[in-house]
Amino acid sequence: MKVLVTGGCGFIGSHTIVDLINNGFDVVSVDSNIRSSTLLLEGVEKITGKKIRNYKVDLCNLEDTHAVFHENRDIVGVIHFAALKTVPESVADPLFYFQNNLTSLVNVLKCVKEFNIPNMVFSSSCSVYGNTTELPVVEETPLGEAQSPYARTKQMGEQIIEDYSRVNDTQSILLRYFNPVGAHPSALIGELPLGRPDNLVPVITQTAIGKIPKLTVYGHDYDTRDGSCIRDYIYVMDIANAHTKAMQYLIDQRNTDNCEIFNLGTGNGVTVLECIKAFEKISGVKLNYDLGPRRPGDVIAIYANNSRAKKLLGWEPKTGIEDMMRTAWQWEVALRDRVLNN
Repeated sequence: MKVLVTGGCGFIGSHTIVDLINNGFDVVSVDSNIRSSTLLLEGVEKITGKKIRNYKVDLCNLEDTHAVFHENRDIVGVIHFAALKTVPESVADPLFYFQNNLTSLVNVLKCVKEFNIPNMVFSSSCSVYGNTTELPVVEETPLGEAQSPYARTKQMGEQIIEDYSRVNDTQSILLRYFNPVGAHPSALIGELPLGRPDNLVPVITQTAIGKIPKLTVYGHDYDTRDGSCIRDYIYVMDIANAHTKAMQYLIDQRNTDNCEIFNLGTGNGVTVLECIKAFEKISGVKLNYDLGPRRPGDVIAIYANNSRAKKLLGWEPKTGIEDMMRTAWQWEVALRDRVLNN
């Protein structure tokens, strides 16, 4: 069975392709590469022994998107990752985010409808919950005010798919994941931000290896156990496996509604400072960091109740924060060694 992965050259997309192949699926990728490179697909090929075709297509262009679907009429489903995802950038340039993230989704859905694609999995985010006071969040937790334009595009993306699902036969799953981190244990693929990263873990590893001079912890006066934000960090390969399980769940027609929602998190909240300490412990590297002001767009605390995904998808997160950090550090060191050896 063939699955189309949009954003397949990205962090979570590339790891999901590995998991899909390991579970017997054929995969084609589409990625504009404006925020990614085909380097990760080269790593996927080394891991799986399979060369992945990537269509270098901007999904905001309907004609080009249509051509990809026309060439792959035999796909059983789409996993839609492709989106811009940097919170500070979305705050600075909201129209860019609305144009890219929503237009691409609408174009994909137009093609899903025209070519009668039966199954779709959407990459959503815990950011849809906003600054909720209900912790851990369950799927029924009311969505709060979006704290960034990025988060708003995820809220709107979910609503678009829900409205579409009411009047079309496509079966959809919305996966709300928390903070994916780490890298494949082979260190052949991992998080590869172009330019300076905004996500905490690549900032940590790039600071430790000397690419970034100093790490800033944004906010140290929150009402949390050490004053820094709380997040639910989850291993990227655990997240990847959830996408495979979600697609199989739809193919097996185990869903009871046309559109279902699942939280993907460990269920444990970890503060930014605890994350830093976990990295220092596994790496033996003392990080250069300072405590800075709060950053616009950040929620204070968020972590998941994941019992629905465990029960219905048969999914289980297996990796703790120290092992997540270990794989992220191994990937960072591998990137450095690759540069040194070239």
